[in-house]
Amino acid sequence: MNCFCWFGGVSLDKTFLDRCSASRRGSMRWTMKESQPGEARVLEDFDVEDGVRPELKSMDAYIPILPYEILAERLGRDPADIVKLDANENSFGPSPAVAKALAEAKYLHIYPDPESVRLREALAEYTSVGMEHILVGAGADELIDLLFRLLITPGQGETVVNFPPTFGMYKFDADVNGAEVVALTRSSKDFSIPIDEVEDLFARASKPPKMLFVTSPNNPDGSSISDEVLKRLLRLPTLVVLDEAYYEFSDDNRITWVKDHNNLVVLRTFSKWAALAGMRVGYGAFPLSIIKHLWKIKQPYNVTVASQIAAEASLGDKGNLLEKVDKLIAQRHEFYHRIKSLDWLTPYPSQSNYVLCRVAGGRTAAGIKKELSDRGILIRYYTSAGLRDCIRISMGTPEDMEKLYAALSDI
Repeated sequence: MNCFCWFGGVSLDKTFLDRCSASRRGSMRWTMKESQPGEARVLEDFDVEDGVRPELKSMDAYIPILPYEILAERLGRDPADIVKLDANENSFGPSPAVAKALAEAKYLHIYPDPESVRLREALAEYTSVGMEHILVGAGADELIDLLFRLLITPGQGETVVNFPPTFGMYKFDADVNGAEVVALTRSSKDFSIPIDEVEDLFARASKPPKMLFVTSPNNPDGSSISDEVLKRLLRLPTLVVLDEAYYEFSDDNRITWVKDHNNLVVLRTFSKWAALAGMRVGYGAFPLSIIKHLWKIKQPYNVTVASQIAAEASLGDKGNLLEKVDKLIAQRHEFYHRIKSLDWLTPYPSQSNYVLCRVAGGRTAAGIKKELSDRGILIRYYTSAGLRDCIRISMGTPEDMEKLYAALSDI
């Protein structure tokens, strides 16, 4: 005996209902019968995956770094025994003012301020940029995605320029939002961007790229772009997105340039200098002609109450946090001195809280990564073009670094 239910004028037989339950285990396949006898229409082999955008089916997933608890479990160690130097996090941790402010928070049950007004006021003071130029996001990653959503029309062959090796989110968001990426490889010697190639690309292009992404200091090598090269980029007919995630560790500061250049965006984050990677707070300075449209398309409550409180408390205790930044910079200098004794490891110059090193002497980056991991010390290693047999080591506390040096010496 068949059982039927009615939905929108269409009768759904028991086979459909059974197969709906089966959809939890995979793709949904169904039979649909119209309500008029004798006019049955059958849809066979319906697969919900067929509705996925074709370019996303073949897209590579972004592989993030795992947190302490998961890593500790996989290594069979207590989280306290792990030296985590693989994700450019701040080992000193956030300001004590953050925990105090969160403990005293009264309105965690209320939706957050959609405009992050108090935080933007504090950021205006910190950056010397008017708050009308500032937008806060759930990490700078959200702001990158918003720029793609605003400027890229999928399927129209629109392009963006990227300079690998660099931060992977630019390519990731380009793929997600249907943009084509023109990759201009950095110099193998010093990781500088090929500015002459960039200018030649724009001179030949019938349709100029919509955006150009440049990180300074660059991740993973820590090199910075010069004022002269940045000015040349800003003469091009495109939006230049300058990612200054590691600004506090460097000698550069171009965020105030946004007031004078209507094609410049500068992005920053609280993840590194303020040790709020787990809270996901980023911000950017945008031209007024761009930011008015970004306000329209951002999620209304994109930055949580807790994240806004933590960021405000960090800015209120910036003196203490910047002292920790100075200590990490000192660790960076010490690293170069200590690593000289290892003839199989060559460090690159860096203006960030990490150092990229090339592995030689018959050793491999993967092998060094494993030997350190076996000792509870986590670093990043690479096999991609331009970075083959390179490792990246984040700077940590003095105790972290002493454990690293002992392990490297032992290896």
